Amino acid sequence: MNNDQRPEARPTDRREFLSTTSKTIAAGAAVSAIGLGAATVNAGMHIAGSDTLKVGIIGCGGRGTGAVIQAMGSSHANVELSAAADVFDGRMNTMLKQCDKERPGKVNVADANKFVGLDSYKRLLDSDVQLVVLATPPGFRPLHFEAAIEAGKHVFMEKPVAVDAPGVRRVLKTNEIAKQKNLAVAVGLQRRHERAYRETIRQLQEGAIGELLVARVYWNQGTLWTNARRRSEPEVSYQLRNWLYFNWLSGDHIVEQHIHNLDVINWLMNDFPVSARGMGGRQVRLGPEHGQIFDHHMVEYEYASGLKMISQCRQIAGCWTNVSESVFGSNGYCDINSGRIFDLKGNLVTDNGLREAGHELEQLDLVENLSRGIIQNEGEYGAKSTMTAILGRLATYTGKVIPWEKAINSNISVADVDALASLDDKAPVELLESGEYPVPVPGSDWKTHIDWDADA
Repeated sequence: MNNDQRPEARPTDRREFLSTTSKTIAAGAAVSAIGLGAATVNAGMHIAGSDTLKVGIIGCGGRGTGAVIQAMGSSHANVELSAAADVFDGRMNTMLKQCDKERPGKVNVADANKFVGLDSYKRLLDSDVQLVVLATPPGFRPLHFEAAIEAGKHVFMEKPVAVDAPGVRRVLKTNEIAKQKNLAVAVGLQRRHERAYRETIRQLQEGAIGELLVARVYWNQGTLWTNARRRSEPEVSYQLRNWLYFNWLSGDHIVEQHIHNLDVINWLMNDFPVSARGMGGRQVRLGPEHGQIFDHHMVEYEYASGLKMISQCRQIAGCWTNVSESVFGSNGYCDINSGRIFDLKGNLVTDNGLREAGHELEQLDLVENLSRGIIQNEGEYGAKSTMTAILGRLATYTGKVIPWEKAINSNISVADVDALASLDDKAPVELLESGEYPVPVPGSDWKTHIDWDADA
């Protein structure tokens, strides 16, 4: 796609979005869809007139593999994997073997439907699949989502759905087209599919702890994997195999991972932050094998209601670990992730039960909805929660107070993946003469041509 074909950077009005979101939630509740978000109903609809839901996967890594296996486990519809695409053929072969082992008889991928290369997604979308799983590194999500909707496919896309504001706007524009075409859009923010989470959020929204004052969210864990550079390996290939550590591919772990916790508070508030301020850096993961991202972030978000959300995410071995969401109100507090509500004296008032396997439920809900003729749409909140995480990253990278409106309407882009045609192409980020990748430094310019301080 040429730059002149991309979505216009039209300012996104806050009231306009909130109005749309309220209508979206009302529509979803009216049809009692299993998944959350907007939903429409086609009474008696069969998926493309067939009793079999044909699934294609774009991005055959671990999460994509798991998503397909879970979708094929549905007891409500006959689901088969019929096409696969990935940049690397070895990863595709591993995925196919694992799927066949877990779901024997449900993998029906002919050699003609195995596609390899950066353009493999285009060829898969020309096949007769009805639902596509988008599980490549997130930097490709806006491009692949747009192509899938243009091709008339239902979509499940992993979170986050973009890595920068232009990508978020592109996803929002494509999502409107998906609604017009009556195509399902599911996003991998699985907590919204867990009954304990849903019941807890409902009770809090109905005043179980009074006025909501402060929220606290964590994703603090140890470090993650790296893959060694191969001899004479092209830079693009190396970065794709280590996609966690490059902003153009992952958006940093505050976007790729911490989005789950941030989304819970957006869901609770039925809103998104008006601003963010924070700090972060690289304390331990300093070498080029960890690319250019930070290993810790701490952000204070503010919502229009006045609620503050304190956010921590860290990937450093040997430290305190915690993955959770909590909220404190005028009459008590709640550990949202455990579903437990307490009064101000610490007495347990409500226990909504144990966590479920939301990453499995989100797949089963999508298949169930399609089998019932319910066309769910989770694209808007997926995009807005992605933008919430990007807002936090902008705050930690720049050291500035970042207003939502300026952030979502900015043209700061971390890469033009549309222009990437070959593994031998120039990488969006390259090693410096020092042998390190460029790393953001708070207090200095980081791809910024915006006066973040104005009106902050």
